[in-house]
Amino acid sequence: MAKLRRDTNTTYTEASSLRLRAAWLYYNEGMTQKDVADRLGISRSTVIRMLDEALRRAEVQIWISDDIGDCVELSLKLEKAFGLDEAVVVPTPEKQDAAALAKAVGLALGQFLTEVVSDDMTIGVGWGRTMTASLSGFRPPRRENCKVVSLLGGIVAVHQTNPIDYTWRLASQLGAECYMFLAPLLVDSVATKRALIDQCGLKTIYDLAEELDLAIVSCGDIGPHSTSLSEGFISNRTLKELIAAGCVCDTMFNFLDAEGRAVDHEINERVMSVDLDTLRKARHIVIASGGAHRAIPIHATMKRIGCNTLITDEAAARELLRLAE
Repeated sequence: MAKLRRDTNTTYTEASSLRLRAAWLYYNEGMTQKDVADRLGISRSTVIRMLDEALRRAEVQIWISDDIGDCVELSLKLEKAFGLDEAVVVPTPEKQDAAALAKAVGLALGQFLTEVVSDDMTIGVGWGRTMTASLSGFRPPRRENCKVVSLLGGIVAVHQTNPIDYTWRLASQLGAECYMFLAPLLVDSVATKRALIDQCGLKTIYDLAEELDLAIVSCGDIGPHSTSLSEGFISNRTLKELIAAGCVCDTMFNFLDAEGRAVDHEINERVMSVDLDTLRKARHIVIASGGAHRAIPIHATMKRIGCNTLITDEAAARELLRLAE
């Protein structure tokens, strides 16, 4: 997987977390400035500047603020445990419901995208509460020659989240070309799916998905409070069948087991989405999802498509590290 190099594409952490990482490694782990520079992929002069800035902001005194330090430490541990280019960990909100978690993680995702999206990018996007929440933190300058591609179909009865709406709004803020997946999320048969792709103009979406510079997805758990059930995308009966088949995860309406494999259920054949094996080819993959109950789905998604940047909260981070052990 290609990495968004820090010297060419400034990440979300450049402004805050990267500075605190440098401070953490230098003051808490006793690394030299050169070692810190090598670890973070930046120059020694940048490390010196960051350390001075951290002191000036009173982020470093004798210790790093407990809350911030916890997030930075968890980020570093996640990167090491899962071989990530970068992990961004935000504090878990006091009220740990779906909306609060989506807002917290989504804000970090929006700030991340503000910094990393550059000219000439082809960006594939999934959907969900977290993705929609990212728009409130997304403040990019206008970019040239960008494309935003929806990676899965839409829904007829919209409650809270519509993937086509998210794609359009993200593209509009960027001033990018928008490629919308104009098909239902679920069709009646594989034959219908094939016909829509081959005869109704959707092949363009699939072709663009083969050359993504950036893929941004979230993932959901499978249970009584899952988005797929609460939004009416699947029935209680289908939910029970999926669980019986070993499903733990909904990633772009692809239902996976704990190892990231598609479970044996016919719904996986009828979903209108770009194949996850195609998504795995993206040059940089971002997974954004929060909550301890999402740790297993996040883990399964990483196994299936890989991950360069993980954006999550403290509770999920701790549970992911427990799974890694």
